[in-house]
This record gives sequence, structure tokens and C-alpha cells, in this order.
Amino acid sequence: MDRTTDDEVLDAVGPRLRALRRERGITLAGLATTTGVSESTLSRLESGQRRPSLELLLPLARIYDVPLDDLVGAPRTGDPRIHLKPISRYGMTFVPLSRRPGGVHAFKMIIPARPEPLEPTPQTHEGFEWLYVLNGRLRLVIGERDLTLPPGEAAEFDTSLPHWLGSADGGAVEALVLFGQQGLRAHVRSEPSRSSRAERRR
Repeated sequence: MDRTTDDEVLDAVGPRLRALRRERGITLAGLATTTGVSESTLSRLESGQRRPSLELLLPLARIYDVPLDDLVGAPRTGDPRIHLKPISRYGMTFVPLSRRPGGVHAFKMIIPARPEPLEPTPQTHEGFEWLYVLNGRLRLVIGERDLTLPPGEAAEFDTSLPHWLGSADGGAVEALVLFGQQGLRAHVRSEPSRSSRAERRR
């Protein structure tokens, strides 16, 4: 099997950086402000028109909270294990289950138990999300819709709509999440269950 060449590794950095930025919901302008790297340089870096350098990648690795090796995607030798680094956001933990730049990214989402459920704080960002509840009762707020998803129920939605995920009853929740760029979506749909509709009418 042919080894990945240095050029192939470097060519993959741009799409990986773009995917990470969109996954984090960060604009080029916002990234330029936090890193001190100009917006035009970041844009050329993501499009492959600018070769990545250590000077450019180090601040991006800090902002995205990923190891530099993962940012570059340099192939590991001799170790077949996948080293997963959990990401903590909005009081939840996301364990990445995929490493491919661009396309659809898979995560295991863990919402810890709390004495009292949190109040929704909807967010928006570019992309499309599909989720499947493994354990617990997930509260999903999308715009004006307020749904409760029990284990085994799935949902998908456009993340440009105001949305929020949390525990419906304060208990721990585990879910499988697939996140893709705008236009990439799963082919599984789930209508709200009767129990969910009944809860919304209360």
C-alpha cells in the first residue's frame, strides 16, 4: 500500500481546518480576531491557496483545542488505535467517533445529570444535525417546537434554526450525533412520538 505523501497530507489541511471552524460555529472574521491571523490568510489557508506553516497552525490548534498532529492529520505509524479526545461545550461532552475532514462527523454526546434541568439557551450555526437517543430523555428545542425524545427516538434538523439540546428531566442523557455541512443530511427521519406531542399540549 502506498504511503501518504507530504503533499497529500498538506493538501488535506485546508478542508480539515474549514470543517473544524464550521463544526465550532466560528466565522472567518471571528477567527481572525481571536488568532490575530488576517481573514484573507485564513480563507486562503482553508481553500488550499496558502501552504500551512507552524506559525499559522499553532494558534488554530489552541483555538480549536486539538493536538497539532490531529490538525495536520499526519499519519500515525505503528499504532492502529484511534486516540479520541473528548470536547466539552455548553456543559456537555462530545466524544468524536470520526476523523475524516469535511463530510459528516460522528460524535457521542453525553449530558451529565443535574439536580434541576437547565433552561434552554438556543444557538445557531451552519450545518445539519441528526441524532439518536441512546439513554435518558433528551429535550430538543427547535425554534418554537419543544420535543422530548426517549431512548430509541431520532431527529434531524437544520442547525441554522435556533436550537438547544438538554436533559428533559435532569437525568443523564447519551446520544449519537451526526453533524454535516449545509446540504449534507441523513436519510432517517423521526416524527415526534405520541408521548412527546402529549407533553407539549400539557
